[in-house]
Formats: sequence, structure tokens, C-alpha cells
Amino acid sequence: MNRFELLVTNEFENTRVDKFISDNCEELTRSSVQKLIESNCVFVNKKVVSKNYKLKVNDFVEFDIPEPTLLEAVPQNIPVDIVYEDDDLLIVNKPKGMVVHPAAGNPDSMLVNALLYHCEGKLSSINGVIRPGIVHRIDKLTSGLLIVCKNDVSHNFIAEQIKEHSFTREYFAINCGRFKEYKGTIDAPIGRDKFDRKKMCVTQQNSKNAVTHYEVLEEFSGYTLTKFTLETGRTHQIRVHSAYVGHPVLGDDVYGKAFKGIEGQCLHAKKVGFIHPTTKEYMEFDSELPEYFNIILNKIK
Repeated sequence: MNRFELLVTNEFENTRVDKFISDNCEELTRSSVQKLIESNCVFVNKKVVSKNYKLKVNDFVEFDIPEPTLLEAVPQNIPVDIVYEDDDLLIVNKPKGMVVHPAAGNPDSMLVNALLYHCEGKLSSINGVIRPGIVHRIDKLTSGLLIVCKNDVSHNFIAEQIKEHSFTREYFAINCGRFKEYKGTIDAPIGRDKFDRKKMCVTQQNSKNAVTHYEVLEEFSGYTLTKFTLETGRTHQIRVHSAYVGHPVLGDDVYGKAFKGIEGQCLHAKKVGFIHPTTKEYMEFDSELPEYFNIILNKIK
């Protein structure tokens, strides 16, 4: 068991205890918190409470999280679009809607399961049995190119390029509104949102530097087709920075609002470039915009 202790501050007065815990503990969803409460694992001022208990300032909240069940990705025969492959790595074109690696509540049918089957288990082990081969990732509802490493030497080599910002990552997005400048840089640190632990935000507290370069490619009535180049790689970086400057990614119902016709953000990882771990030559891969992206483009033109 892992024990957590939280003191209720002014900003959380009258908040339901289940929402308070899920907002302040990123390991837990609200439904999982409710299960903990039903199992009498949550205490307020040393007393068991119901899930709809509303907190008071200085309430002392304690709860226990059971040790997680060990997850391990398993091979599954799932079709996957391999753009390039050699003895060191693969370039994969991930479809929108596919999760990269398993997690609690999503144990299979992920990209990693497909890769384990395709590569017969020959993937780097640095990120453990749940994320074999994964050196960087993109969100479930973001499509596009990913590098997957087959051995630890190539994994470390690519990871160092990401760390040193010498790794090319170019995205296309449809943004709401029009940018004031046709080219620019968004340099604003990103950290966890203190009011919603499942979201990121621009903040000076407990954050990391985040730099995104953008270029307007085409303007429509109320929308912009934009190219983004990442200098850093923070969680949800393009989505957070886009919303921060007042132009959320179209369809992003977390940092903006939903758009009829698509699920989630209209964001595609279009290009990756890197120095190959064995040949030491620079390689670059570009991808076509996926069907869903072009459908939305045609709708807003």
C-alpha cells in the first residue's frame, strides 16, 4: 500500500472529496478514487466518508493506493504501418485513436503490442516491459510518425539527440483563429495544472522550459493550417502552447473545444529526422496528411 496525505486549502473548499483526490493525484482517475472510497480506503480527519462529501478548509485527507498490478506488454497480431525498418529501428506511422503503450485499464491492442508481434520481441528494453522500444511518444488522438528502437544502443543514441534538441519533429495542425505573425516562437514553461492534474498548462511553478516554433501555411475563415517544430518535447506541448496564445488546436476538447466530425485534436506528426545510430548519417522521413485531416481541411475551406 502507498499512503497519501493531503491538507485542504481555500481553493478546494466545498469540493467533493472524490474530485479533490483525482485532481491532486495524477495516478488516479475519478472512478478509481470512488472505488477506493467504497472500499473504505479514504479518510477525512481520520473518519471514513462518502464520495460526495464536500471538503472544508484544513480538512486532512488520507488514502491508501494498493500496489499496482504488474503490467507487461504482450505480442498481438495487429496491422501497423511501417514506413522504414532496419536492424536498429523502425519508423511507424501511428493512426489517430491508437494508444502507444499499455496502461492500467488499457492492457492491450496498443502500438507496442503490434510491434512486439512484428519484431518478434526484438525491441529495446530501457523503458521496461510495458514500453519496449518506445523512445518518444505521441498522444492517442494525434496521428503520425514515431521512431521505435530495436536495441538499447540505438535507444540511447536517439534519446540523446532528443535530449540535446538535435532531433527533428515537425507537426501539422489546424488551429482556431489566425496568428498575428506568420512565423514565431512560443517560449513558455509547461507544468502540471494545479487545478486539474490530468492537464498541463503554462506555469512558472514546478515546470520545465518548453519552446515551440510555428509557421502559418494557409489561412481560412476562422482557422489556420500551421506547421509546428518542437525544440523541446513536453507533454501536450503543441496543444498547450496553441491554447496559451489563443489558438487551440481544432477539436482539442481538453485545451479548447470539440469539433463536429472528429474525435480529439487535428494534429499530425508529419516529419521526423535524426542521425542514424549505426551509419551516423542524417535520415528524415515525411508522411502524407491522413484522411481525417484532409476531410477537416475540405470542410473549413
